[in-house]
Amino acid sequence: MLSVVDDRTREILRAHRGTTIVKRRGWLMRRMLLASDLAGFAVAFALTEAAVVATGAPVDRLDLLSESILFAVCLPLWIVAAKLSGLYVRDEECADYSGTDDLLGVFQLTTVGIWLVSVGTHVTQLAQPQFSKLAIFWALTVVAVPTLRALARARCRRSIHYLQNAVVLGAGEIGQQVARKLLKHPEYGINLVGFIDREPSESGPGLGHLRILGGLEDLPRLVEVLDVERVIVAFSNDDSEDVVGILRELNRLNVHVDVVPRFFEVLSPTIAVHGVEGMPLLGLRAPRLARSERFLKRCLDVLGSAAGLVVLSPVFAVLAAAIAIESGRPVFYRQVRMGAGDRTFRILKFRTMVRDADAQKQQLAHLNKHSGAGGDPRMFKIDDDPRVTRTGRFLRRLSLDELPQLWNVLRGEMSLVGPRPLILEEHAHVTDWAERRLDLRPGLTGMWQVLGRDSIPFSEMVRLDYLYVSGWSFAGDLRLILQTIPAVFGRRGR
Repeated sequence: MLSVVDDRTREILRAHRGTTIVKRRGWLMRRMLLASDLAGFAVAFALTEAAVVATGAPVDRLDLLSESILFAVCLPLWIVAAKLSGLYVRDEECADYSGTDDLLGVFQLTTVGIWLVSVGTHVTQLAQPQFSKLAIFWALTVVAVPTLRALARARCRRSIHYLQNAVVLGAGEIGQQVARKLLKHPEYGINLVGFIDREPSESGPGLGHLRILGGLEDLPRLVEVLDVERVIVAFSNDDSEDVVGILRELNRLNVHVDVVPRFFEVLSPTIAVHGVEGMPLLGLRAPRLARSERFLKRCLDVLGSAAGLVVLSPVFAVLAAAIAIESGRPVFYRQVRMGAGDRTFRILKFRTMVRDADAQKQQLAHLNKHSGAGGDPRMFKIDDDPRVTRTGRFLRRLSLDELPQLWNVLRGEMSLVGPRPLILEEHAHVTDWAERRLDLRPGLTGMWQVLGRDSIPFSEMVRLDYLYVSGWSFAGDLRLILQTIPAVFGRRGR
């Protein structure tokens, strides 16, 4: 059983109340993002003026001082529009919110805003800015604002003010699963204090330091004592009416509440919420892609893979030479994987192991980290695998060994984004509803890559693939591509 907090621990936690941080995450993020937006626009404006002077472009009817005043007057309009679009509040509400999530919003607001300013100045005859000047300012703004927002977020996440104390209401299987996910991602800034549950389940692995803080009736008091800012409701055994009453009380205490929905196994994080007579409904669309959506996805694959193969060709040559010098040929490793529609294909990778690595697999089976207690026998992973070469370790650390799969993408065997490409032994364990994961081509990256790679259990990986396929969107693919970069350099899993 998860241990119940003792009197000594209660005293320690109560003592922390005196060090409560008044400036919370929302206060910090709103001001930092606002400052970064203003700085981004100022940088773009200054560079645009410098570029115009350097190129000798025609000067507008307004001098620099007048343009600067007009620019300053327009800035509050951006702040209001960004506020209405939610660009200053989502970091506080969404634990996993990142700069890639607001790229589209920033792009849209910047584009529409500059277009409106252009039309407005022409209609009112206040100015007649050159198209080239507006284009330069737009391009610089689209780059500068998201970049400075990313730097602002990075700075905030190093501050103690960014942390949110949180408790999980419900210490059953789902509550413990939520806790493990939060503990695995400290970058979310969620300081998990413990569980609220009178009848907790047997404690699972990785939760040793978390305790049962009390029952449902203790929650309002614990929120005040422990300075809790977030409560996650995860299938509590308490009476529904009692839970609703407590949640209303938490609203009065200015606490953010997250609710794990029923049937979350089939609900995508991008699920649509609509309503009937004031009752919110979660919309689960039929998991099928229209021909136009498949065509759009394939266009992204062809253009992205072709451009990647051309741009990265010098890198390919250097890596191939390094592999050949250290361990000889072959430079590439080919392996049969299961593709879309139960059609197999040979995946292409840079070779990172010794040439007889497959023959040694059985001899090293005892080193498989999934063979012990709590492991997943469906997966094979050896930490510090002795078969990996020195060059191979470098390639794996930055996922450079995966780059040749761009050729698989160009051939139509894979996609830039998609489900994880499984070997046949692993695919044999995919049954029933999970087979829908290969309604789309396997991906060079995907939710499994971004959220943890080999650290994700097999069953969770299959569920993520299913959610990806059932909730596919073009914007989602672009977001996952952008999120892959920090995930790779953060070295999550492998």
